[in-house]
Amino acid sequence: MNQGLTILVFDSGLGGLTVFREIAQARPDAAYVYVADDAFFPYARRSEEQLVGRVVPLMQELIATHAPDLVVIACNTASTLVLPHLRARLAVPFVGTVPAVKPACVASRSRLVSVLGTEATVQREYTRALIRDFGQGCDVTLVGAAHLAGLAEAALRGDAVDDDAIAREIAPCFVTSNGRRTDTIVLACTHYPLLLDRLVLLAPWPVDWVDPAPAIARRVMDLVGPAAANAVSGTARAVFTSGLEPPPALAAALVRFGIGRAAVFAR
Repeated sequence: MNQGLTILVFDSGLGGLTVFREIAQARPDAAYVYVADDAFFPYARRSEEQLVGRVVPLMQELIATHAPDLVVIACNTASTLVLPHLRARLAVPFVGTVPAVKPACVASRSRLVSVLGTEATVQREYTRALIRDFGQGCDVTLVGAAHLAGLAEAALRGDAVDDDAIAREIAPCFVTSNGRRTDTIVLACTHYPLLLDRLVLLAPWPVDWVDPAPAIARRVMDLVGPAAANAVSGTARAVFTSGLEPPPALAAALVRFGIGRAAVFAR
């Protein structure tokens, strides 16, 4: 895979940029295609049937067009609902995204951990099974944020996002019990690290925020291996399924993430 490596990173919107950035730092020589299915955003409001019916044929089209060596599904919702269908139908290796419950619970000192995700993610049996299997005896609070992914999208696009709106979304994560208080919060949506600086500032007390992106990058490296010693820098482009050109603020943000070109297609 080292020769001419192409990696496709897929998300419902812009949250997967945090995952892309981590992978690109590990394999800067690869060619990257970042696909934002913004025409169908947000995934959390879609049923499983709708998502499978949308993502499977879309992914077939993307693979036929871009011929990636590996696909990263940088979205918790798509990973838990659609990834089994993709693996059953397509031969390309896939790396998914799941809430980082195990490392968070291992690291927690107070044994009070919160999982901050979309309403759909925290309601799914998959997430609850992770807590049962890997909770390490911690008291885990599931927090479904109805608007935080949208706020992250708006902020990256250059729109003003009020601090109070963010604070309301994260407030239920902060729990006190018998002299203990939450010390670790799992970011169970790839959009949320886009707001990490503000999450830190708006938290009522300091906590460890667990971002899944480093673990995803390590898994990718397990599959593709390191870059060759004489490898040159690769390329990165973004594709938006809405058919809309990114506004100037978003185009500038893409450049900051290392993506120099954006393309659109209606799907």
